[in-house]
Amino acid sequence: MTDEDVLLWVLNSTPMVDGRPTDLLADRAALAGAGGVGSAAELTAVRDARELLQAVVRGERPPGSLAPLLDGVDRRPEVDEGGLHWRLRAPADRLLAVRAVLAWGRLREQHPGRLRPCANGECRLFLVDHSRAGTARWCSMATCGNRMKARRHQSRGRA
Repeated sequence: MTDEDVLLWVLNSTPMVDGRPTDLLADRAALAGAGGVGSAAELTAVRDARELLQAVVRGERPPGSLAPLLDGVDRRPEVDEGGLHWRLRAPADRLLAVRAVLAWGRLREQHPGRLRPCANGECRLFLVDHSRAGTARWCSMATCGNRMKARRHQSRGRA
C-alpha cells in the first residue's frame, strides 16, 4: 500500500453501510490488510489518527492538532546502490498512523485542496481528486455522484 492508500484507508474506515455508520477498524485483524502489526496499541493509534485526520480534513480541527501523532518520529537518509532514500523511523505500533499523517501533509503541500470529504452529506467517505480540473466532488461517481445527480434531477422535475 502506498502512503496515500494508507491515508484513504484510514479516513474511509467509517463508512455508512445500509444507512448505519460502520467501523471497519472494529478489531486488530483489520490492520493486517494495511501492513500493520495488529497490536492493540496500533489499533488505538490508528483510531486516534483517524479521528483527528477526519476532523482536520473536514475543517473541524486545526492542522496543528495532528502534531502529537508525530512525536518521536524521524526520517534518516540512507545511501545504497539505488541512491539516496529516506527511512521513516517510528515505533512499529504507530507506523500506520504516522504514514497516514505524513501522506496528509504531503498531499496538502503538493496538491492543496485535493483531499476532501465526499460532497454527498449522507456519505462519510473522503477522496483525493486526481482530475486535471480539480473538480471531483464525490467519492464515487457510480454511487454518490449518481445519487446526487438523480436527486437534483427529481427536484427540478417537481419544481
